[in-house]
Amino acid sequence: MSDTTVLQQEIAVEQEHVDRVYTRLAELRRDASRAEKEGYQLAGVGTFGALVERDAMVFHAARRRHALDTEYEGLVFGRLDLRTGATHYVGRMGIRDDASKPLVVDWRAPAAAAFYRATPADPLGVVRRRMIQSSREKVTGIEDDLLDPEAAPEGMRVVGDGALLASLSKATGRGMRDIVATIQREQDDAIRSPAGGVTIVTGGPGTGKTAVALHRAAYLLYSDRSRFAGGGVLVIGPSGVFVEYIATVLPSLGEETATLRSLGSLVPGWDATRVDSGEVAAIKGSLRMRRVLERASHDAVPGAPTELRLLYRGALLRLDAPALDAIRRKVLQRGARRNEVRGQGFDRVFDALWAQAREAKVTGLPEKREFESELADRTDFREFLKAWWPRFTPMRVLRWLADPRRLRAYANGLLSRDEIATLQDSFAALDTEGPTIADVALLDELDELLGRPRRPQKKSKNPFHVRDGVQEVSTFADRQAAARVQHGQREEDYRDFAHVVVDESQDVSPMQWRMIGRRGQYASWTIVGDPAQTAWSGDLDELDRARDRALGSRKRNAYALTTNYRNSAEIFEVAARVIRTIMPDLPLPSAVRSTGVVPADVVAAAPALPETVRELTEKQLAEVDGTIGVIMPVPRRDEVAGWVAGLPERVQVVTALEAKGMEYDAVVLVEPSQIAIDPAGVRTLYVALSRATQRLTTVGTVPGWLP
Repeated sequence: MSDTTVLQQEIAVEQEHVDRVYTRLAELRRDASRAEKEGYQLAGVGTFGALVERDAMVFHAARRRHALDTEYEGLVFGRLDLRTGATHYVGRMGIRDDASKPLVVDWRAPAAAAFYRATPADPLGVVRRRMIQSSREKVTGIEDDLLDPEAAPEGMRVVGDGALLASLSKATGRGMRDIVATIQREQDDAIRSPAGGVTIVTGGPGTGKTAVALHRAAYLLYSDRSRFAGGGVLVIGPSGVFVEYIATVLPSLGEETATLRSLGSLVPGWDATRVDSGEVAAIKGSLRMRRVLERASHDAVPGAPTELRLLYRGALLRLDAPALDAIRRKVLQRGARRNEVRGQGFDRVFDALWAQAREAKVTGLPEKREFESELADRTDFREFLKAWWPRFTPMRVLRWLADPRRLRAYANGLLSRDEIATLQDSFAALDTEGPTIADVALLDELDELLGRPRRPQKKSKNPFHVRDGVQEVSTFADRQAAARVQHGQREEDYRDFAHVVVDESQDVSPMQWRMIGRRGQYASWTIVGDPAQTAWSGDLDELDRARDRALGSRKRNAYALTTNYRNSAEIFEVAARVIRTIMPDLPLPSAVRSTGVVPADVVAAAPALPETVRELTEKQLAEVDGTIGVIMPVPRRDEVAGWVAGLPERVQVVTALEAKGMEYDAVVLVEPSQIAIDPAGVRTLYVALSRATQRLTTVGTVPGWLP
């Protein structure tokens, strides 16, 4: 039976139970509403005691109805199958059927603790843990962890990564069972690493680094919820494709406390997906760019007036370009932020004009305060100030770098002529194509350099307001509901996260580490990556320094994952041959799963390549039930996407960079020779070759690319 069919059947099983839960929920909501109405009728008795009884009955009934309403979405998110044969469903609140048998166990109840605490090394009586994803009342996906394979009954179905471990554990021979135990122990140690400090998890393709990171987030949120749910957990991935992928497999945490962002969407207002070439990304990611941006943030505004001329009571008051530049430089010295000292700039203009008026002995010159008030009432003067020192946005200043003259001036002595020329075309595309992922870190740096103008503080809604007329918080459930409201009201650019998870950390540039570090100043960290997969082609020492500065002096706890259980041995052997060409001594994980299917390499003439790629993709669709990844060099994404347009949704088109962290049942890799054009490209090709779990086909116009 195919994996897809098993998944559909298991979803149907869970849907049946979820339907029972929501049917019962509707009954409870009707009962609560009825009790609330009946409470009001008690007032007809006319006694003081009846009024007190009415208030208590109405309050508790309304609170119950409120809880039933607010916990509606994603009510059931987990299932535990125990060694005893019992099954517990875990959800946002406890619900019993009309015979008082539990349909859902509240995630806060002791019986649900194992959902967060059980691991393969210490299963706590749990055989299988299942995460249930849903949209309102419809189950959309499931993901299993087989925690105790030896206790699994005959016929127990396991979906997702748990199925891979299950197949390994059932293989003949003691060796495979030892391997499964090794995988479980390595991952469990990293998941349960101390909550404080920095946990660093390294491992090659297929070792489960991302699964460890997400399970660690769940473990921390449950073990110290007041700390991590209150401050928030930030999970950062390399791309929007990757973040969308982990959002579907992230274990449901019982409440909306984890924030998922890509490097291109970490700064509010931007969701960049464009990718620079490796050469351009290395320049933009260098810490030298901070100095370039600092110079830009202090420069005169393009097209701004270079002279101020005012006729005041018969006297000409004038500030020429040198005088205006002197005022700007004086105000912006010693690291001042331009938006924050705007008023000081205006004050100095007033001072200079006042001095001129006094020196010119203007007839009837009033006191300075009245003089300033008269000037401030003049439209021409106000328009001058707005044009000379406007409120700056990071994008406005970044666009200045598209001017070749300005870019050369800002980068003089910091970047070489070749580097400046390389950057020029990239910044020129800002207006028409928007920022690249690397540009987002530059925008965040400019935001830091420019500062923000003061704005009136918005009155925040009381997070402990339960309902009209009730301001008290009387139960733990009420406090949790209020905490979720408070989380939803966090400012858009929230920076006080309690824990930060960085996945695929090997691709984070020095400037991006600065961007992430601003959001984790008070956080503990989980850093996950594989140095062999990095696409960074810049200064490695600078990269290490930037990362260390972001992480600070926190204690480091390092863990290495050594077993590749996702790739078949046949597929990983091809990837290993590629990475060995530039890193011959690199310790690689051991691929322990064999399918007997050797990867295919197809050579096609250039005119026939589109048709060949489509045919190979259709072949994989027929042979594999799961997802098919069509991977290609970054510049050819749109071209190749057109070749496979109209195929089923199981076919996903991604670039070699977007494929990082992803997993597909089969992969069609297009033009591998065009990816491996330099050492960074070889590492990117290594990643692309290790995305498939069952089938790998490479196709291109250049033979003999594989060493």
